[in-house]
Order: sequence, then structure tokens, then C-alpha cells
Amino acid sequence: MSDIQEATDQLLDVNLFENQRFVQVTESGHRSEPEHLQVTIGATVPTGFEQTAADEVREKLGSSCKISKDRGKIYFDISVESLAQVHCLRSVDNLFVVVQELKDYQFKETKEEVLKDFEDLAGKLPWSDPLKVWKINTSFKKKKAKRKKINQNSSKGKINNGRGEKIDERDVKKDFTSDALDPHILDYYENPGIKEEISTLVGDDLASSKEDDTDESSKEETDHRALKFRVTCNRAGEKHCFTSNEAARDFGGAVQDYFKWKADMTNFDVEVLLNIHDNEIVVGIALTEESLHRRNITHFGPTTLRSTLAYGMLRLCAPQPSDIIVDPMCGTGAIPIEGATEWSKCYHIAGDNNPLAVNRAANNISSLLTKNQIQESKPSWGLPIDAVQWDICNLPLRTGSVDIIVTDMPFGKRMGSKKRNWNLYPACLREMSRVCRPGTGRAVLLTQDKKCFTKALSRMGHVWRKVHTVWVNIGGLHAAVYLLKRTSQAFVRSSEQDEEKGTPS
Repeated sequence: MSDIQEATDQLLDVNLFENQRFVQVTESGHRSEPEHLQVTIGATVPTGFEQTAADEVREKLGSSCKISKDRGKIYFDISVESLAQVHCLRSVDNLFVVVQELKDYQFKETKEEVLKDFEDLAGKLPWSDPLKVWKINTSFKKKKAKRKKINQNSSKGKINNGRGEKIDERDVKKDFTSDALDPHILDYYENPGIKEEISTLVGDDLASSKEDDTDESSKEETDHRALKFRVTCNRAGEKHCFTSNEAARDFGGAVQDYFKWKADMTNFDVEVLLNIHDNEIVVGIALTEESLHRRNITHFGPTTLRSTLAYGMLRLCAPQPSDIIVDPMCGTGAIPIEGATEWSKCYHIAGDNNPLAVNRAANNISSLLTKNQIQESKPSWGLPIDAVQWDICNLPLRTGSVDIIVTDMPFGKRMGSKKRNWNLYPACLREMSRVCRPGTGRAVLLTQDKKCFTKALSRMGHVWRKVHTVWVNIGGLHAAVYLLKRTSQAFVRSSEQDEEKGTPS
């Protein structure tokens, strides 16, 4: 199976339609008459940023969007012609096409009756159109994989890294692979932290054997053999008399009988989703194999921020062309890299006091440039971004020179300490108020240490005004994203501030 994450950047280039029409290829290999499908797409998004994702959908797709009662999910209707654009949304983690939504579902009183209803449900669902969408979505990945192979062969092994140096592409590929498979890499924000049971279809006859990935011809025969599938159940609610594993097992068994597909937990072609939230059931088919939030980062740190969360934070402050946007505690550079990708008419600065973090950020910027050149098969003009090592409490920036500050502050868990935050947070806010433009400057700050931040902000009320708070779930931690507005009061450095500024950070 090809990597859908790598495919997203070029989906819009895929020529799906000729003369505003598309031709569906059936499993038998015959071409059917052109038709225009209207389907409902479901998307998982960072919790707390559902409204931000809905706004992006309306802005870029022109579709109305419904925010689910189940936090972290949105639903919107599109025509299949817009499917490629859906994959290019910056605020969504995973995508699926909705087979059917069952509102106010009445569960029976006993477990046996409920599971029997799940078995009967599989044969009653309108699978046809969602499976057509799944098939078109699969064609994206095949075309991307083919194009990638052609581009790599035609690049003659050498590419420009944007600094005038030649790099052997094989070394770049090796670097990508080693980073992706490094068992020590931990994405701190990978866990959505929602209290729910997630289970996949398991059974005595579902043990899967690994296939030889080197035989590409066998992959092309997927359409001519029985598809392999798995069922994943996401369940949230306290009043269910069944487990997620039981629901996935019985519903999956019925899907297997209905389609005559083969169950396979690892090398599956189709992933059927059974989402249960209290009395609401949504059945869907996954369109992504890996979360889209991994699109930019190849060098991970101990607290790497999800690209989708970084996008949501940036969007909160509404960047305008020519804005100078700074992340003074950038870590691996997720926020400024996302900003430089989406808001290329702004100038982004990634800074950190840790040389290892600055090095990771620089490597991620270089990797993204290299990836863009491989995809486009031509030299890249670079990104409007720089990486700098500095002290957050003594930034080498002019007073009032920054339009926007967006950063993930240390929680005091994996980075820093709660005790240290009591000195660090006030010093950070003071220095941020110095470099931020009075009257128009904005700041978006993420922290889980809400008590310390609130106390520090109360002392800085003359220069910072809190506009909005977004509550988010970060790896199981209840955190907050604060949108601050810089007041019109000019920054004044008093002797007391100078004394506090000398406190070691």
C-alpha cells in the first residue's frame, strides 16, 4: 500500500477528469458511464479546533460543515470532483467517506440482541457510492506512486538542497526511512487523548500472513481478486452493554459474509469504520492510511507538535501578507514550517535556546525543501523561513518588530518543570510584549500549565489582553490555547524589569 501522506501534496495535480467528466473503473475492469457523486466526508481533527476545521472547509471547498457531538470530528458534503482538494485540507488528521449515519440509535437491552443487530446492519447499508469513492481515492495513491517513481528515476540521483549544495537523493531517501522507522522517535501529540475504546476485528480465522512487497505486479491485481479488509470500532459512551471488540467482531463477520472479502489485520485494502458515540452510529470507509498531520516533520523531538494543531493555532491569529511571525520556542519547527507552507507571503522565524532543537528544525526545513524538489523535479526557490538559536528572555529582535507570536510553551512535564515555569512564563510574556507591535500584534500560546500562565498573564494585563481560549486535548493532557492581543501601550523597561530579566531561564 502506498503512503497517502506523501500523496496529499500532489493530489490536485492528478488529472481525474477530462472535459469535466470522470470515468469510473469497475472491479471487472470495464468502464461505466460518467456520473457525478455527492457524498458525505467525515474527518477527525484536533479536539478543540473543530470550528477552525469547519471554517477551512467552507473557505476552500465551499461546503457547509457539521460539527459532531463526538469531539474531534466534522462532516461535510462534497462532489467527487472535490475529493483531491479534501486531501489538501491542513486542519484534518484522518478522512473517511460516510456509508450511513444512524442518529438516536436504539440499542437493545441485552448484549446478544445488540450484536445480532450489528450483524443484520451490514447487509442493509448503502455501500455502493462510498465504495466508488474509495476506489477513486485508491487511484490517487497508485498514480502518485507511479509519478514518484518516474520523478526519482529522472532526477539522476542529484538534487539541490536550496543552499547551492548537491545532495545524493539516495542518501536523502535513506535519511527519511531511518527517521520514520526509528523506534526511539516519540510523537508526544500522537495520542488524541479522547476517552474511548478502539478495537479492530479479531477472530481465529483472521490471522494474516505478510506478503512480499517487492512484487509490484501483484499489487496491480488487487482489483481482480477478493479484497482484504478490517473493521475498526471507535466507541465512546458509558451506557453500552458491549465492548468495542465484540462490536467489531460481529459487524466485521457480517461484512465478510456480505462481500466475500478476506479479513486481514495488517495488509488490508479496505478499512471499515464503526464509530459509536452514545446513541449515534456512523459507518464509514477510511480514505487515509496514516494521519495527515505527519506531512512536514521528518526529525522528531520529545514534544513534536502535530502539524494540524500548528495550523489551527496559526489560523487563530489570521496572518496577513507581509506579517512577521515568530515561534520563539520552536522545538522541531512544526509551527513555522506549517506557517511557511500555508502562509508563504509572511516571513517566519523559528527560534529555540536548545541547539539540538534548532538543528532538528533546520533539518526539517531542509527535508521539506528536498521533498518539494523531488516532487516537482525542479529546483526550489526555498521557503520564507529561518532557524535561529536564541534566549527567549532576550530575543535579538527590535522592539515592536513582530506582528505575530505563535508557540508551544513548555508544560513542565517532558520539557522544563512546573517550578521553573513560575519564573519563565512572566519573563517570556514580557519579552514577547517588547518585540510585538503595540495595538496590532497578536500571540497564540499553547500550555497545559494553566495556573502558572494565568498568574503570569494577570501581571501583564497592561500589555496583553486575552481575546479567546481554545481548550484542547494534548496526548491526554487538558491544555489551553490562548489568543492574546497586544495593547496599544508602548513597552517600557523599568529597573525592576531589568532586574527580573537577568534571572536565569
